[in-house]
Amino acid sequence: MTAAASPVVLVHGWGGSFASTWQRTGFTALLEDAGVGIIGVDLLGHGTAPKPHEPEAYADLTARIVERLPDEPVDAIGFSLGAMTLLRLAIDRPERFRRLVLAGIGSNIFERDQSGTRAIIEGLETVAGGGDPAALDNTVRLFTQYAGQPGNDLEALTAVMKRPVAEPITPEACARVECPVLVVVGDQDFVYPADELAGSFPDGRCEVLRGVDHFATTESFGFFDAALEFLDAVC
Repeated sequence: MTAAASPVVLVHGWGGSFASTWQRTGFTALLEDAGVGIIGVDLLGHGTAPKPHEPEAYADLTARIVERLPDEPVDAIGFSLGAMTLLRLAIDRPERFRRLVLAGIGSNIFERDQSGTRAIIEGLETVAGGGDPAALDNTVRLFTQYAGQPGNDLEALTAVMKRPVAEPITPEACARVECPVLVVVGDQDFVYPADELAGSFPDGRCEVLRGVDHFATTESFGFFDAALEFLDAVC
């Protein structure tokens, strides 16, 4: 067994939580078996965090990560919204990270699809108003199902989607992240491919999960294997 020398920060995606994304899947147990310390984060609007209903409250999602970071550089794993939030933080404060695993992001980073976001918001509002989710586009329907998990606040999650649009992330900005970065994406994910994103980091590489879609990423054994090996946390 080789244990990582620093704790690992785990950041879930939209509609998830530390408990549902990392503990329920058994990923935290694998890290613990490898002797790795864990710092679990619930983003604002999710899990055990406060759940305001005003979109402006979600302008800076990095704050809850920053308040959990120790003084020394850490390893970190983020999925989807969590990966995007970690990336923004690493661009602004690259010295805080030793290694990064960014899962469930790819082509959406440099080519933001605002029409897709609007469709998801409309779908969430349709469901909140008692509309039939079966009439929605398949991807939008999956987002509404994800939002309907126990413990979620639909109005808060809709506000997260409506948050103020942040500055675009560029390849030039990603080049400031000098630590090793592993980008993990399923080839059935709507954000696939991720080669351009991985190639924008000075020390980046991409792992493609065959036959895996967006929502199945963090439950995939391929993801488990790639992330643990990258962090030297393999028993």
